[in-house]
Amino acid sequence: MEQPVHPGKAWLETLLKLMGFPAQVTVEEKNHESPESAECWLTIDDTQLTPEQIEMILGNHGEGIDAIQYLANTLINLSVEPEQQGGFMVELQGYRLQRQQELNDWVQQVAQQVRQTGQEVEMTSLSSAERRQVHTMLKDAEDLETESRGQEPDRRLVVRLR
Repeated sequence: MEQPVHPGKAWLETLLKLMGFPAQVTVEEKNHESPESAECWLTIDDTQLTPEQIEMILGNHGEGIDAIQYLANTLINLSVEPEQQGGFMVELQGYRLQRQQELNDWVQQVAQQVRQTGQEVEMTSLSSAERRQVHTMLKDAEDLETESRGQEPDRRLVVRLR
């Protein structure tokens, strides 16, 4: 009997085909501390894509891949049973891993700055997913708290002493 195709793989491959960028997608389930924080990574195989197509998918400062990821999280989760719902990360050429490292480094610098100066720091130019990541990264810091301020597209994350 044939294995059913993962809904994230099917959805992303269909989207890419409709965009004129036929590419294969691999699926990797990553479980973190708890089932609620499990993620499904959908990695786009770039071997059949031109540099221009890759650039279009990634977009300016990751806006393209962020939009695709937002759609994936919204639309795939609407189409599956509640117990199958989860978080999707869309990856292309290591962009997400590199961005996560940059974000982690930035958060450590901001935390250190807030601790040293006592002044709050606004982190701008973060997507909603990245703001959620920063909230999560700093949730266990006993001396710091985070807050989102403003309205999209000018929403910012503030880090300050508790």
